[in-house]
Amino acid sequence: MLDSVRVVPARAHPGGYDRDCSAGRGCVFGPSWTDDSDAPSGHDGCDTRNNVLAAQLTEVSFRPGTRDCVVVSGVLHDPYTGRPATFAKADAGDIQIDHVYPLAAAWDLGASRWTVRRRVEFANDVETNLLATDAATNRAKGDSTPAGWLPPERANHCFYAAKYLTVAVRYDLPVTVADKTALDAIARSCP
Repeated sequence: MLDSVRVVPARAHPGGYDRDCSAGRGCVFGPSWTDDSDAPSGHDGCDTRNNVLAAQLTEVSFRPGTRDCVVVSGVLHDPYTGRPATFAKADAGDIQIDHVYPLAAAWDLGASRWTVRRRVEFANDVETNLLATDAATNRAKGDSTPAGWLPPERANHCFYAAKYLTVAVRYDLPVTVADKTALDAIARSCP
């Protein structure tokens, strides 16, 4: 995948990125966790966040009467830290959903030219671009790409690099020269 991804010198900053969907705001990737998307699991009656939790947690329990949709508890085997974490609906903010290829980076590197429909699909792609992780790790990553952030658990670098490249190739998004250097270094250490 590293040989098939486009490489650009640096991350452009075209402006106009606005995730906020309140009145008068840009809402460039659509409402957060919308079910109204062409992404995998879209239009299934469950919002994207619950789809990710249901797919990535073990020992999952659902709120009764929600057609196995609203996740109320489970255990996350964190793909970035390697540590288990308990999810409880009452403390839902402790487990967040990360866009492996960050939305702001995608915007800067080409998504600003996509249709809104394509951006909504990208932002809600359960199979390719979304991972549950603990809140502190998600905040630490922010909108960083591989040149600026890698999972805290070194053993998970190969998984992350492969996931990042999968998203880039799937959506024809480039990586920067610095990202390619970081990804090359990771690839040399992968089994």
